[in-house]
Amino acid sequence: MKKLTLDDLRALRNSKKKAMSQRDGEAKSGEVVIGMGTCGIAAGAKSVFDAFLDEMEKLEITNIVIKQTGCMGLCFSEPTVEVATENMPHVVYGNVDEETARRIVRDHLTGTALVSDHIFDKPSMDIIEKGGK
Repeated sequence: MKKLTLDDLRALRNSKKKAMSQRDGEAKSGEVVIGMGTCGIAAGAKSVFDAFLDEMEKLEITNIVIKQTGCMGLCFSEPTVEVATENMPHVVYGNVDEETARRIVRDHLTGTALVSDHIFDKPSMDIIEKGGK
């Protein structure tokens, strides 16, 4: 492994700052939450997370924050991704792979169209809509 120079370290810092800014929730109009519990990670959630970051960077999407969470309770459909954006329904996608993640970015986040072949219900939404009863 080659020895890193000061310029190498600065370039690494700048690239990581850019990636981390996508995870900062200030002044964002929506969010993508990826289930990264043990079941999600085992099903490939890390590569899905990376695909979201990569595609959002390519398309210069800066108004959506990307986060990770523990188990979302939908282990049978891991990796799971929750998407909440303005003027679109709150959606939980299941069985998301890298290509599906890229489709969600292109279709849902920029094209305002649902990726309907991967939509799963979020059981807690029924409870929330009924005021917790």
